[in-house]
Amino acid sequence: MSRSHHPDFVYRLASSEEWCAAEETGFVPKRDIDERDGYFHLSTREQVLDTANLHFKDSTNLLVLEIPLAAVSSDVKFELAPKRGEFFPHLYADLKREHVSAAIKLDKTSAGFQFGGAL
Repeated sequence: MSRSHHPDFVYRLASSEEWCAAEETGFVPKRDIDERDGYFHLSTREQVLDTANLHFKDSTNLLVLEIPLAAVSSDVKFELAPKRGEFFPHLYADLKREHVSAAIKLDKTSAGFQFGGAL
């Protein structure tokens, strides 16, 4: 993806427990890597399944939170992830429950994760 083209949506991988916490508190919880790096790690739709398969392969209750980029654009920077050689969206603010337009279940198959249905 070029720097000049931005998608309509960005995505956050979350466990069902993290999503429940977001619904209760109004905020998606940060993971250790988010705290360490200083931003929420997000993906584009084209990147999110690869990210799930690389970093969450042992998860059994994985969701994708769909976030309209317009809702968070002032706090999102597309930055190069050198290990993957791609620009990823990084959110430099809290991710609020109200920013999430859909929670989508990921189905685990022998070939890896695939999009399932919305919750």
